[in-house]
Amino acid sequence: MAGHFTPMVGSGMPVHGQQGSYGNPQPQNFQMQAQQPSLPKEVFDLVRQLSDPEKREAALVELSKKREKITDLAPILWFSYGTVTILLQEIVSIYSKLNPPTLSSAESNRVCNALALLQCVASHQSTRNLFLSAHTPLFLYPFLNTVNKSRPFEYLRLTSLGVIGALVKMDDSDVISFLLNTEIIPLCLRIMEMGTELSKTVRKRV
Repeated sequence: MAGHFTPMVGSGMPVHGQQGSYGNPQPQNFQMQAQQPSLPKEVFDLVRQLSDPEKREAALVELSKKREKITDLAPILWFSYGTVTILLQEIVSIYSKLNPPTLSSAESNRVCNALALLQCVASHQSTRNLFLSAHTPLFLYPFLNTVNKSRPFEYLRLTSLGVIGALVKMDDSDVISFLLNTEIIPLCLRIMEMGTELSKTVRKRV
């Protein structure tokens, strides 16, 4: 069973190749492991386990817990073969639970753990632009567009806000331009009107 996710705020298909394409022109697997000997083997094992449906939920929990302690977790996630695609699959898998609202706490916790890893990618200098170029934030907009006030949906919105907040934190003109040309402003206004005090506060900061 997944561990309970505590949202942390601020701190499309993925781009894995150097040319910024949506595929994986040169699968890198875990070649980075040899370049970063200081990282524990456990980290790479957990990332590998994301590819195993039976081990994925537990791996999401553990990686989410460790994300603040592992400086280079973001490039490991982004450049390891298929990992970001798996995280996006976790996100897309609950779209059908948004309307009508049937999302359970366990399902919300699991997706929030996947979102926490994407927040890690969004906040890292080496992966932020790749994350944006792949239009990955668009996958979060259905969550921000929900209006249900139950805890599973509130956590979902709050954690999604954390990903957006990680992008805008560096005051990058490309990030700001991207967000202004999407639905983020109307969604901000909606959450400020109907969300809890915590989500309203976070949204104002974003």
